[in-house]
Order: sequence, then C-alpha cells, then structure tokens
Amino acid sequence: MDNRGQFGPRQMVQGNWQCSECGAQITELPFEPDGDRPIFCRDCHRKKRDSKPPRRF
Repeated sequence: MDNRGQFGPRQMVQGNWQCSECGAQITELPFEPDGDRPIFCRDCHRKKRDSKPPRRF
C-alpha cells in the first residue's frame, strides 16, 4: 500500500539560511530550524544520507 500522499503537500518554512557544509544559500526548509543543529542544502543532505550504512531493524 502506498501511503506517501495521505498527508498532502509538506508545509515549507521560508527563510534565509546557509548550508553548514558548503555555505550554499537555503531559502526553504521543510521544518523550522532550532539553531542548535546544522542544516544542509539538498545536495549535502543527499550526500550525507547516501554515505551512511543502511539501518538495521
């Protein structure tokens, strides 16, 4: 069963941030940053995600 669309489009937060990894300009995020954790642009987030080993349950 495909449940991906049941919540509708994701609410995006508009702002002006910089990627913690490469310094790229970020103007839209799917969450409100708390300032305590780094934020990453789409490309850096994808690279970090793809470099992690798969989760085992």
